[in-house]
Amino acid sequence: MQREILEQNRDFYAVSEQNIECNPHYSTHHISEAVSTRLRSRGFALSRSDVNANRGRFALASIICQRYGIKCKEADRALNDALSEAFDAKYGTYDYAYDARAANLRWTDDFMSVYRRSSTRSLSIVNILNVGVGAGYEAADLFSDCPQITFVDIAERGPANISERIPSSRTVVSSAEDLSALPENSYDLYVSLRTYNSSFFDASAAASEAHRVLKPGAVIIVSVANGFLYTQRGCVVPGLIIPGAEFVDLYRGMDTANLIGAELDCAGFKDI
Repeated sequence: MQREILEQNRDFYAVSEQNIECNPHYSTHHISEAVSTRLRSRGFALSRSDVNANRGRFALASIICQRYGIKCKEADRALNDALSEAFDAKYGTYDYAYDARAANLRWTDDFMSVYRRSSTRSLSIVNILNVGVGAGYEAADLFSDCPQITFVDIAERGPANISERIPSSRTVVSSAEDLSALPENSYDLYVSLRTYNSSFFDASAAASEAHRVLKPGAVIIVSVANGFLYTQRGCVVPGLIIPGAEFVDLYRGMDTANLIGAELDCAGFKDI
């Protein structure tokens, strides 16, 4: 009976709105598959199942070290390059056509309402760090009038796009887990939208780096995706894609937000 129930569940989800086939962008761009392909091209033959079984960046780099007898720094560099290329391919030309924000044209107002609950200072006078810019559309919508802003992304195309849209901005190609190019106690506001639920993301390391670069009393705004656009119907399915799977989990978004909150607390943030 258990097998029968599991089979019925698979059949149910295969035709449900929670199947990511409902969004052609996500169903054809799997980060784990892209990472394994790029690692293979560098001589590290890890299967997609290997990658899915080691979703943490440190765990995946360790597997490479063990199998190929190379130093940790070399393995991490190869993994970073593979992740950069994979995210560039998926998000470098990404736009709102595949995004739940297409169903909420006032999403920038939602962001500002969140910010105003945390600070009374205008964005135009604070020193801002925006981590994880994707193709750059989101950052341009939010921060085009902000003279003191730094953009960070692991892929090269997003920062390049931002440099064209906001020439006065500073851009850095790096991951959220490694902000060593930025000085400590330098920023009034840290923003990272939907980056902390990315594949192979180390929320603990990212939270620690965020705390290091922010001034005492600064504000951090981190969002988690909790809606999946069903493009054929133009509606939003609640939940977050399960890494390595084909479905949206209704509860994963809030579970992820709670885990991130715990990491921010451990990193030293207050009033979360």
